[in-house]
Amino acid sequence: MAYEANNSSTMKNSNTQKWGPQTRSVHAGEPNKHGVGAPVGPNICRTSTFTFSSTEEMKLWAEGKSKAYIYTRYGNPTLTVAQGKIAALEGAEAAVVTASGMAAISSALLGSLKAGDELISTAQLYGGTYRLMRDIFPGLGIAVHHVETDLAGMEEKLSPKTKVLYVETPTNPMLRLVDLHKAVAFAKKHKLISIIDNTFATPILQNPISMGYDMVVHSATKALAGHSDIIAGAVAGSAHWMERMQHMVISLGGSMDPEAAFLLIRGMKTLGLRVQRQCENAMAVAKFLEGHAKVAAVHYPGLKSHADHAIAKKQMRGFGSMLAFDLKGGLAAARRFGDSVKLFLLAVSLGGVESLVALPLYSSHYNMSTEELRRAGVSPGTVRVSIGVEDAEDLIADLQQALK
Repeated sequence: MAYEANNSSTMKNSNTQKWGPQTRSVHAGEPNKHGVGAPVGPNICRTSTFTFSSTEEMKLWAEGKSKAYIYTRYGNPTLTVAQGKIAALEGAEAAVVTASGMAAISSALLGSLKAGDELISTAQLYGGTYRLMRDIFPGLGIAVHHVETDLAGMEEKLSPKTKVLYVETPTNPMLRLVDLHKAVAFAKKHKLISIIDNTFATPILQNPISMGYDMVVHSATKALAGHSDIIAGAVAGSAHWMERMQHMVISLGGSMDPEAAFLLIRGMKTLGLRVQRQCENAMAVAKFLEGHAKVAAVHYPGLKSHADHAIAKKQMRGFGSMLAFDLKGGLAAARRFGDSVKLFLLAVSLGGVESLVALPLYSSHYNMSTEELRRAGVSPGTVRVSIGVEDAEDLIADLQQALK
């Protein structure tokens, strides 16, 4: 018989859903390990193609009557484990992993939109997502309408052509919050497909699927993998939507490599532990920065001074590992700070065990006009911080010396 794809591991399991999130991180999506000689760690299936024992089996696959693996772009046992784990963490029926976060985002959006359709999205977005909507979608005949994170004016942006509502919360890089219940209620009322980027929050801190969202997207490069060693993405949702996403990934070619899937699985096993430590560190760092004379403003949802603190308390189980702050003195001060850190690393990306700092002007929000930066909340003196799992005292000491 052909090597059968174990799609059951990507489906929601009632026992799995009774587990806590850290237990799911460790065990969900993996095959039964109770037996003599069963490997504790997942296997890496390093192959591009899979064999059939007869042309009849190949015919059944072509007719859609077989779930056999055929080619890693279509599926692979290691990818199946990663997908099952992500689906369980998000409380979704299924998940699809991709070669990058942007592959996940573009597959979700292009799988939901066609020429002539319109999209409503929050204006504060990861720069790559914003540029996809600004630079690519118009050429595909897809119109994009932006609203602020408070969702004001959504009704005015609505038309019979509107098909999708896309939100990101907390936002990159300014940590604004979208009221998830308000957004999904609007989508349901107007029969829109609801998609949310859950990268900053992670499934440890919020689960939009349980609120009624159709799809959740992740840059799995970030907190899910957690060690700054792979590029990866993921989409989670209903079995219906994930079948469509799988076809999009197959057709567009944004498939994940089995080696990356193995590292993603390994990284997710400590997700809950890492996020808990990072949240604690981020709060300590945010409080320190809020009291510093050279800092004009700190953007962290855990602070009572944050404009969306009440929303964060309502819909999140913690405030996350990301924060941003604005330095008095603008870009010159931000560059001096970035050139002075010693323990923090001057690097893009986020969600890893190492603490990083970056200037959005030169990274996530490069090639944007003054008006686009203003709408995104980014100033020349903005510094984005990804907090790792180091000792908080050491992180604060490094910030203190760099701010001098």
